[in-house]
Amino acid sequence: LTCRGLVSSASRPREDSWLKSLFVRKVDPRKDAHSNLLAKRETSSLYKLQIHNVKPECLEAYNKLCQEVLPKIHEEKHYPCALVGTWNTWYGEQDQAVHLWRYEGGYPALNEVMSKLRQNQEFTEFRKERGNMLLSRKNQLLLEFSFWNEPVPREGPNIYELRSYQLRPGTMIEWGNYWARAIRFRQDNNEAVGGFFSQIGQLYMVHHLWAYKDLQTREDIRNAAWHKPGWDELVYYTVPLIQEMESRIMIPLKISPLQ
Repeated sequence: LTCRGLVSSASRPREDSWLKSLFVRKVDPRKDAHSNLLAKRETSSLYKLQIHNVKPECLEAYNKLCQEVLPKIHEEKHYPCALVGTWNTWYGEQDQAVHLWRYEGGYPALNEVMSKLRQNQEFTEFRKERGNMLLSRKNQLLLEFSFWNEPVPREGPNIYELRSYQLRPGTMIEWGNYWARAIRFRQDNNEAVGGFFSQIGQLYMVHHLWAYKDLQTREDIRNAAWHKPGWDELVYYTVPLIQEMESRIMIPLKISPLQ
């Protein structure tokens, strides 16, 4: 691999042919907005990822408050949104809560939900009480990759891994083209939950969400991927696209549809 720059011109057609076979649905970044090229076209769902860093002494009270209020929003038919999952980070940043919401209908649905919640006195009080428990918070609006699974409720118990990648600007199309093939290597054990990329917030962010029975199962499944022909090449070509990466191991709250 360290001698890639010394490959003879006679061998380049073979390499080009291999690279072309790598792409399942190769997209041309010159033809359309990247989000239109990479996102699911059959749905208009928008996702919101919320990450809350909670005061250590308040985490139990924070979880209790969320479990009392969030299902009311999730189950209310007048709100065009659904709670996909809600977790506490187990390994990674401590005393952290992660929430993932889906808005059926994209930005209009998001605007409708936000407008209605501003008129909801209980939610206003919830936000005020919740704010007193937080050290910091951030959110991102996301679209889902067309080649990933749709995140649907699942029974537990499971642990979840949220792997977050900060890509180099301009490389999202490359990432999508490689992972359209790579995801095939990670479907055997039903561990793939969802794959998303940011639209608002921190840009050029990718989030892959995985489910495992436990940490040892996670290790076994990830190691098994390296024995499948082609996985190592895909990792080799995607690693240079990454600026930073982070892994969170998360435990779902009782109200989470993803258990």
